[in-house]
Amino acid sequence: MKGLVIRWLILTFAIMTAAYLFPGIHVRGFGSALFSALVLGILNAFFRPILFILTLPINVLTLGLFTFVINALLLMMTSGIIGGLVVNGFGSALLGSFVISLVSLLLSSFISDRGQVESLDIELRRRSGNHWE
Repeated sequence: MKGLVIRWLILTFAIMTAAYLFPGIHVRGFGSALFSALVLGILNAFFRPILFILTLPINVLTLGLFTFVINALLLMMTSGIIGGLVVNGFGSALLGSFVISLVSLLLSSFISDRGQVESLDIELRRRSGNHWE
């Protein structure tokens, strides 16, 4: 449960980052971003798998880049539901979806399912000469 709340806060931060970077995305405040993250998470949970399956041939042809179009559509749906989130046009939604995906991926990669911060444990050993394994 703690991991879910932390990921929700990460998505909120990602939405606020996209609004800061792009003039076509406006968030009224932290509360609106928090509620937008909740709605976007719910839409991602229910509609994204359906949209992904329906657009699978296009997604395969574009090597997965069409996923950003799906994310942009979900972001525009969220802005239609939430009054405190305004997305002006599909181009802003596409750029915003890219930033939201990138920020969420980077920050969520350090959080476990239990909500604890994880680090990568890498052990390198020197074999012979300048070779490492």
